[in-house]
Formats: sequence, C-alpha cells, structure tokens
Amino acid sequence: MAEEIKQEEKKAEGKNAFSTVLKVLLGLAFLVLGVGAILAWKQDLINLIKGSIGLFLVLASLITFAIAKD
Repeated sequence: MAEEIKQEEKKAEGKNAFSTVLKVLLGLAFLVLGVGAILAWKQDLINLIKGSIGLFLVLASLITFAIAKD
C-alpha cells in the first residue's frame, strides 16, 4: 500500500517536472519572438512612443487635478 502511494507520487512528480520544463521552453520562445518583434519594428515602436507622450501627459494632468480637487 505504501509502495503504491510512493510510485504514484513519483509519477506525479514526473508529470510536474515535464509541465514545468514545457512552460519554461514556451516562455523562452515567447521571449525570443518578442525581442525579435522589437528589433524588427524598432522605428515603428519609437514612433508609437513619441505619439503617445502627449496623451500620457494629458492623462497625468487629469489625474493630478483629480487628486488636487480632494
């Protein structure tokens, strides 16, 4: 009985290890794809950031006014 429980625990540990390795490999693949996308569209990303600065400042001013109102 105790041996059966130990064997089941070993099987569960093996499945958990496989699951963890699979998640790490998937995470690394997404990381590589993300870095590749940033490098490929670097100029577009810079333009997007430059275009968003004004909207960010407007939002920051509205939040500041809301805090000052209280």
